Amino acid sequence: MKHTYHIKGMSCNGCKNHITEVLSKVEHVEQISVSLKDHTAEIEMSEHIKVEELQKSLDTLSGNYSIHTAKPLSNHTHLSHKETAENLDGNGVFYCPMHCEGDKTYKKSGDCPVCGMDLVPKEADESTEQKKYKELLGKLKIAVFFTLPIFLIAMSDMLTKNPLYALLDITFWNWAQFVLSLPVVFYATRMFFERAWRSLRAMNLNMFTLIGIGAGIAWLFSVFALIFPDFFPEQFKTEAGTVHLYFETTTVILTLVLLGQVLEARAHSQTNNAVKELMKLAPNSAIRIRDGKEEEIHINEIKAGDLLKVKPGEKIPVDGLIVEGQTTIDESMITGEPVPVEKSNGDSVNSGTINGNSSFVMRAEKVGADTLLSQIVEMVNQASRSRAPIQNLADRISAYFVPLVILISVITFVLWAFLGPEPPYVYALINAIAVLIIACPCALGLATPMSVMVGVGKGAQNGVLIKNAEALEQMNQVDTLIIDKTGTITEGKPSVEAIISVSNRFSEEKVTQYIASLNNESEHPLAKATVEFAKAKDTELLRVSDFESVTGKGVKGSMDGKVVKIGNSKMFTDSDTSVSEQHKAKADAYQNRGKTVSWLAVDDEIAGFVVISDAIKESSKKAVTLLQEKGLNVIMLTGDNPQTAKAVAEETGLSFYKAECLPKDKLDEIERLRQEGKKVAMAGDGTNDAPALAKSDVGIAMGTGTDVAIESAMITLVKGDLNGIVKAKNLSRQVVKNIKQNLFFALVYNSVGVPVAAGVLYPIFGILLSPMIAALAMSFSSVSVIGNALRLRGSDL
Repeated sequence: MKHTYHIKGMSCNGCKNHITEVLSKVEHVEQISVSLKDHTAEIEMSEHIKVEELQKSLDTLSGNYSIHTAKPLSNHTHLSHKETAENLDGNGVFYCPMHCEGDKTYKKSGDCPVCGMDLVPKEADESTEQKKYKELLGKLKIAVFFTLPIFLIAMSDMLTKNPLYALLDITFWNWAQFVLSLPVVFYATRMFFERAWRSLRAMNLNMFTLIGIGAGIAWLFSVFALIFPDFFPEQFKTEAGTVHLYFETTTVILTLVLLGQVLEARAHSQTNNAVKELMKLAPNSAIRIRDGKEEEIHINEIKAGDLLKVKPGEKIPVDGLIVEGQTTIDESMITGEPVPVEKSNGDSVNSGTINGNSSFVMRAEKVGADTLLSQIVEMVNQASRSRAPIQNLADRISAYFVPLVILISVITFVLWAFLGPEPPYVYALINAIAVLIIACPCALGLATPMSVMVGVGKGAQNGVLIKNAEALEQMNQVDTLIIDKTGTITEGKPSVEAIISVSNRFSEEKVTQYIASLNNESEHPLAKATVEFAKAKDTELLRVSDFESVTGKGVKGSMDGKVVKIGNSKMFTDSDTSVSEQHKAKADAYQNRGKTVSWLAVDDEIAGFVVISDAIKESSKKAVTLLQEKGLNVIMLTGDNPQTAKAVAEETGLSFYKAECLPKDKLDEIERLRQEGKKVAMAGDGTNDAPALAKSDVGIAMGTGTDVAIESAMITLVKGDLNGIVKAKNLSRQVVKNIKQNLFFALVYNSVGVPVAAGVLYPIFGILLSPMIAALAMSFSSVSVIGNALRLRGSDL
């Protein structure tokens, strides 16, 4: 398996070499590639290695290095060697919201060299967005201040007796319009022309190419006409002998486009409100207990193992376990469930959740970037920037869109110049400009990413973490859901109900000792339950050698000079060990009630069995019913025996199930269903589920499960129950529907707007579209797309 980790504290090639050397020595590491540029380490391993083990190896180095499964929230790394504070610029990484160059990022804010859109921060940064919004708003105020008098001067010409001409000659007012237009063109909206020029030089034609050409031609025409009026034929001139000028058209167009940019910036900042709210959940300080004394420290000073006191109503600072006290915790901000959860000694708590009305002491387990909250924020940020496959349609259209609009504008000018009414060239110019101005490829480009960004944030607020945009689109198409039993349908918290001896040679205590001693070497949840049961009875554990885990069957090893095996019936099919019908009948009685039975064999003789129960989650039956109502075929694949599987299936209302499935059997079943044309989602929580999660169209990991399962999945459910799958299905349907609405609006707007601007309605209805109205429509088209995406924030899951 291959995993990518993020490294903090690495600043030079020396750091890189030290980290590579020390991590390559960790057991099970086969190959490692460390990137100084990306601050990452890609590690190929033969078996899964806990991040804590990797951190231990880094701790042997003199530098202050740390390794994380998720990228740290802050890029402010440990300052070492010659690195100084001026190199650190907060988030400092920006990307194009339309993903014109894929995942390419930029060090500074500005505009995309391809589409001209403003770059946005990779990580939600309120200060950067607010600064950009205020800058645009300031320019808008200046543009309005100078455009309004130009507009009034131009419109006064429509009056029968123009009062302005009584004061001063028309030539003066024409020059006044020119002077007033200069701050608008060369300051407030200068960026539009810069973007247009860059797009033409690079031949990356975009919305600003059209605006720059349209508004630029109108302004240059007006300047030329003002200076050289005698150059133009009579049809361009007024009764006073001056040429019709378009300063008001130019400035109004540019001001309206700028208004659209301001509204877009404001709306865009709201699309990732969910991330900003999540980032605010973690408190800035905590109370640490050291040597019996309480001290208030900054959250960055907390280390794993610290004892922290949490008072009533306070936010929990980091992830950890309660070691003293009991309370209720409001976890709604992470799981989306409004009912507070009761917690006591040994229960886990997460950063950002809110304590109820009792104080408690907790031990910090995960801090900084390793907390659940930090990983949620990072996952949401990454998913918000990912591309959905449906966006490829918009990209294909956009590639031909601008050249086609320019061609239509030229054709419009030619047709109106030769076929239009008097004065034909005036009509030709105005309508050609209107075509350029009304077209809006940005509405098309924003249709998908805006919906994805809002949808991913909405999911995070409801405990549904989306790894990428493709997962949303795929989940909407899923018609078959495969679920595991343990930890998915059931609580995943098994407990020993009974240990039965079936041999006169072994007492119940001896059976317990053998089972617990061997299982102490295993990480399986069922194994841990037997160890806890034995410890509660003060059973002494024996030393085990030659331990081996047999995937999907059980475990074996040696102790007391004997070969001991524990597992299901498949564990003994290839040996001389057999279970008598009498003993099997005893076990069947438990299995028919939904219990799990594991057999113990000592030197190929059946010595006894352990009965383990795992309660079915309260939400499972309701969730299965809801999923079936949505048209999903829900199938349970479990490694448990047929009797237990049947009992669980009947209790939850499942029509289809398969028992005694090995990991390979799950893979084969997924492959078979996919070959039948089914869209398959797989939900699981264990390491053995990881291959099936990766093989399915959509892998869904229960947040209560292992890191391997979560890393292999496209969707992670924080709470870890089937109700989360219902939410994920609803979310995917709503997001895909919203994307299609946006694409439909953008396509219809451009398909209708461009011909109307070209004047197709004039021969029948006598209707022409003013370039100023075209600019207004274009500005609000992008804002409408973002506004529609924002509707997802109020949707119910």
